[in-house]
Amino acid sequence: MGYKTAVLSLLGLGLIAAPAFSAEPARPGTINYVEGAAYVNGQQIDPRQIGNIDLNQGQELTTGKGKAEILLTPGVFLRVDDNSAVKMISPDLTLTQVEIDKGRAGIEVDEIHDQNNLQVIDAGVTTRLKKTGYYEFDANHPEVMVYKGKADVGIDGNKGKEVKGNHELALDGDNGKSLAQEKPTSFHADANSDELANWSRLRSQYLAEANNELAPQYGESGYYPGWYWNPYGLGYTFIGAGPLYSPWGWGFYPFGWGGLYGGWGGGWYGRPIYGHPIYGHHFEGHERMGVQHGGFAHSSGSMGFHGGNSFHGGAHGR
Repeated sequence: MGYKTAVLSLLGLGLIAAPAFSAEPARPGTINYVEGAAYVNGQQIDPRQIGNIDLNQGQELTTGKGKAEILLTPGVFLRVDDNSAVKMISPDLTLTQVEIDKGRAGIEVDEIHDQNNLQVIDAGVTTRLKKTGYYEFDANHPEVMVYKGKADVGIDGNKGKEVKGNHELALDGDNGKSLAQEKPTSFHADANSDELANWSRLRSQYLAEANNELAPQYGESGYYPGWYWNPYGLGYTFIGAGPLYSPWGWGFYPFGWGGLYGGWGGGWYGRPIYGHPIYGHHFEGHERMGVQHGGFAHSSGSMGFHGGNSFHGGAHGR
């Protein structure tokens, strides 16, 4: 039994549907979106590589004036801020571990299973993300901020220090204190929503729209929860076994369910948790059919979705 088959059997879900015409599936480490310039081990990412290039074990992604989005386990997005660097330590489904070397990174967790072990290393301290939510890490001033969710901090050989939603924890000690003496402090998520959180919220909104566009077009038979490529320039989106929601309230629906919610116009749950969506309820700058959106452009090509007619990534399959 191969690596992917064994892991997918263990988790009981797929990274992506795999009909006969599918291209190589997305996996932990797939680079899903770049805005500005980003580099893997010093080599600038070409627009045509988006969706086709992975951050493999031991490799580092860096940004200058720009941001990047990386897929982790299904339903989990790692977002790298300007002037930042992250290293992939382990891209496995059952142990997904990244290290924040410089700057800041945010992680949106829309779905997580008990078998997933999702870890972030910052300033030598390992944090395990336990619940759905949104988390930020800062390597320049080491700390973890839990906007929503729950994390265990300092798990290596120790009982983890629990950090809940609307709380943050310094990771390098404050005023001579050790991590063991540090206590999480509360903050108001809406009032402290920074530029990275706002960008993540907007990306989440776009990807939820992509989900709502794709979900009605796939039947339930032969398709499995996982990453599906959106040919309209938004990258991979997540289609799960049932409806789920991002930390900001955007809806991600399962196969064939879009019509039940009246399409995207009525397709989100309530209102975002942290304030109103950026730019109102419309998607400024978003054009379909291969026009550049925000960062790199993607051609709609043959209009084959990933898992349909072998369309994958920018201009080619893996």
